[in-house]
Amino acid sequence: MSSSEMYTLEDMRAGAEVAVNICMGVQPDERVLILGDESSALISKALADAAGAVASAVETCTLEQFGIRPITSMPDELQRRVERFQPHVSFYTASSKPGELRFRMAYMPAVLGANPDGARHGHMINITPPLMMQGMRVDYQQIFDVTMRVHDIVRRAAEIRVTNPKGTDFTATFNPDFNWIPCHGLYHEPGKWGNLPEGETFTSPQDANGLLVVDELGDYFSERYGILSTPVTFEVEHGRVRAVRCEERTLEEDVRSYIFGAENADRVGEFAVGTNIALKGLVGNLLQDEKFPGVHVAFGDPYGSQTGADWKSEHHVDVIPTQCTIVVDGERIMTDGAFSADILRTASGKDEAD
Repeated sequence: MSSSEMYTLEDMRAGAEVAVNICMGVQPDERVLILGDESSALISKALADAAGAVASAVETCTLEQFGIRPITSMPDELQRRVERFQPHVSFYTASSKPGELRFRMAYMPAVLGANPDGARHGHMINITPPLMMQGMRVDYQQIFDVTMRVHDIVRRAAEIRVTNPKGTDFTATFNPDFNWIPCHGLYHEPGKWGNLPEGETFTSPQDANGLLVVDELGDYFSERYGILSTPVTFEVEHGRVRAVRCEERTLEEDVRSYIFGAENADRVGEFAVGTNIALKGLVGNLLQDEKFPGVHVAFGDPYGSQTGADWKSEHHVDVIPTQCTIVVDGERIMTDGAFSADILRTASGKDEAD
């Protein structure tokens, strides 16, 4: 029995209802498109049921309908389907395969631009039943509040230093003209999208230097390796990876091949602070784990359309150090993975941790 067969449609319903009704705010006159794959059929069905109770129309399809995977460019048939259906809201629930980032980078603007009135997108790449029962069942108003509090501090930052007990000592500096994007989980306005489960704020740094000792990797590494048994160390100088080290040689070579396998794939493209304080630990799936309180950095594409960075890459891999201490322009906002009391305090004065 596969791990997905351990779960039922009923297990997925509560998380799907949060995604549809709270995160994306689907309305009765809206159309919802769900693109998944064969492995995510149960989750796609749960989202379709939740959307069907509200929306005027729902369509579900799988990547396997449009070709043999990996799919590396936008299939014409899928493009026509998106243009014909003109979704107001879309969800992506498929797993990640090597080489498919290029397709996803084409699909995203296609669905966001398909409706004349504008659309929203819930990106749930590599979503699994446990994530539907954990990260998708949190209080997203609370996540919104914490995210916006952190965002208000870091968006003014000139320098952020990150350290951890495993040897991370990494400093990033920031361009005041670049945008910090708050990813709070509430996407009710046209043109908005987020990675669900949610909770982070990110930008593209101007420069970065130091060591990152990480316990999890993104893109297809997340599904292949989960939480790493031996950490990977990245040595970064002037915003580019100069060395990759890991005691697990197969993993080290796999990472090297990715990092140095495309233009700008070795360049620090993203710096982010995770803000989902409802999460209790890493689960081995980057979609959720990058939202865990702390820092993650990505090498490769800087999401320039959002951050303002003027360069691109066909690769993008997130890396997560744990037990982070974060110092923003001399002010410590996190110690050993725990946010300061000021960030955890609600507007009413009640502690979020209570």
